[in-house]
Amino acid sequence: MTRKHASVFNKKRGSPKTGVLKRNAKLIRKNPVLLFMMLPGIIYLIINNYLPMFGIFIAFKDINFAKGIWGSEWVGWSNFTYLFSSQDVLRITRNTILYNGAFIILGTTASITVAILLNEIKTRILARFYQSVILLPYLISMVVIAYLVLAFLNEENGFINQSLLPLLGQDPVSWYTSPEYWPYILTFVHLWKIIGYSCIVYLAAILAIPHDLYESATLDGASKWKQIWSITLPMITPTIIVLFLLDVGRIFYSDFGLFYQVPLNSGALQPTTDVIDTYVYRGLMTFGDLGMSSAAGLYQSVVGFILVVTMNGMVRRRNKDLALF
Repeated sequence: MTRKHASVFNKKRGSPKTGVLKRNAKLIRKNPVLLFMMLPGIIYLIINNYLPMFGIFIAFKDINFAKGIWGSEWVGWSNFTYLFSSQDVLRITRNTILYNGAFIILGTTASITVAILLNEIKTRILARFYQSVILLPYLISMVVIAYLVLAFLNEENGFINQSLLPLLGQDPVSWYTSPEYWPYILTFVHLWKIIGYSCIVYLAAILAIPHDLYESATLDGASKWKQIWSITLPMITPTIIVLFLLDVGRIFYSDFGLFYQVPLNSGALQPTTDVIDTYVYRGLMTFGDLGMSSAAGLYQSVVGFILVVTMNGMVRRRNKDLALF
C-alpha cells in the first residue's frame, strides 16, 4: 500500500485516540447527570490542586507583607538552602517517610484482609452492618478522634491509666510527654480510621471477580486459602497497584490532623510526631515565613512526583497493563 493510500485509509478509519474521544463525548451526551455529579469534584480539584500551582514562585521570594507578593524580593534558592540547612529537616523527612511507609504496607495488608473477610459473609444484612461499622471511623472528624484518644490516654482520668494499667499492676503513664509510645499510637489510630474506606474499594474489586472461577476451583478441590492466593489476589492486583502508586505519590504528605491534633501539638512529642506538614504549619504560624513554607511544599511535590514516575516505570517494565501511564 502506497503512503498516499495509507494516509487516506487512516483518515477514513480514524485513529484509536479519536475513537475513544468520540465514544467518551457520546457517553457524556447520553448521561449528562453523570457529568453534573462530577462537577463538585472537578471544582474542588481545580481550587485545591491546580490554582495553588500558580503560587510556586513564592518559594523563590522573601515575602514582605508590606510590599505584597509581587513587590517582594526574589531570593533564588535561599529558602531551600535555609530549609535543608535546618537541623530539623532530616528528622521531619525521616518521620514522614517512615510513618507513611508503615501506613502503606500495614494499611494495604489490613484492608485486603478485611475485604476478603467481608466477602466471606454470606448474609446480606450482616455484611452491610459490618461494612457500615468499619466505614464509620473514616467519617469521623480528626478533632473528634483526638478527643477520643485523649479519653483513653489522659494521665489523670484516662481509661488506660485509671482502669487498664492498674489491673495489670502497672503505674500510670504520662502519654503526652512520652514520645516513645506515639509511633504505635498514631499507626493504630490511622489504621482504625482509614481501613474502612480502603477495604470497601478492595471489596468492590473482589465482588467484580466472576463467581464461576470460585465454583470451578471448588469443584477441583481447592481450599478457601488456595482460592484466595490463586484467584482473589491475582484478580485484584491492578487495584492494589493503582492504590499503591497513588499512596507512594503522597508519601511526603501527611494527615495534618493525625500528627497535629491527636498528639495535642505537644512539644515533648515532636521528636516522633513532627512531620513535614506540621513543621511547615508551625513555621508559618510562629515566624510567618511564607517563602520557606512554600519551599517545603514544593519539595514535597517534586519528590512525590519523582517517586510516582519511578514506581510507575518499574511497574510498566513488568506489565504495561498495570501501569498508570
